[in-house]
Amino acid sequence: MDDDIADGSDRSADLLEKLARLGAARGVTVGTAESLTAGAIAARLGAAPDASSWFAGAVVAYSRDVKHGLLGVPEGPVVCEDAACAMASGARDLLGADVVVAVTGAGGPGEQDGQPPGTVWLAVSDPTAVRAERRRFDGDPEAVLEQTVLRALEMLVDAL
Repeated sequence: MDDDIADGSDRSADLLEKLARLGAARGVTVGTAESLTAGAIAARLGAAPDASSWFAGAVVAYSRDVKHGLLGVPEGPVVCEDAACAMASGARDLLGADVVVAVTGAGGPGEQDGQPPGTVWLAVSDPTAVRAERRRFDGDPEAVLEQTVLRALEMLVDAL
């Protein structure tokens, strides 16, 4: 597992450097809407090179009430495509960011909303569209969290 964590850290650093370069070069601001990751993506973005020039901020919406009330997530399950898309769009509006990634999921050890542990929905909202994907990550809650953070960073790089 230590090798996996080191590989993830190296991959994370590479992605953050790319985001910093792309964000600054294109004058694009980035934000996050996080549930499952509880601010872990935002913490990495905030520590990235020149973050103050391209990182707009984050909304950590861990509770259902915050998702529904602040981000406009429809009533019902929060581990689903509709929730991830609403989180991304809602945070983009609140933060005034150009691109926002959102994550929601069942980190484990138990299921959530009938979804098995490791089920994660990610969405990216930009000026042209909102795109979502479902992933199933293996491992304990810490491993699911790390894989989710890495995929979210990849999606941001792809969006820029």
